[in-house]
Amino acid sequence: MEIVTKARVTGLYTLEVTFSDGLVGEIDLPELYGEVFEPLQDPAVFAQVRVDPELGTIVWPNGADFSPEYLYRRAKSTALA
Repeated sequence: MEIVTKARVTGLYTLEVTFSDGLVGEIDLPELYGEVFEPLQDPAVFAQVRVDPELGTIVWPNGADFSPEYLYRRAKSTALA
């Protein structure tokens, strides 16, 4: 299983994500619904994304995260490298 090694905000609800195998993809995350994801609709909160090396994925201070498998599938369709 590939894990997330880097992430950076590139636009409104959009991240450039790098994985352990070198894949880099831009991922649009407009589906920010539900109790844990709704705070991420605020661009200032969305910008607080970071990589949690223990989980191998992106996380936010409020506990929101996405599985690395989900992100990898999304990234493969938009691979930059």
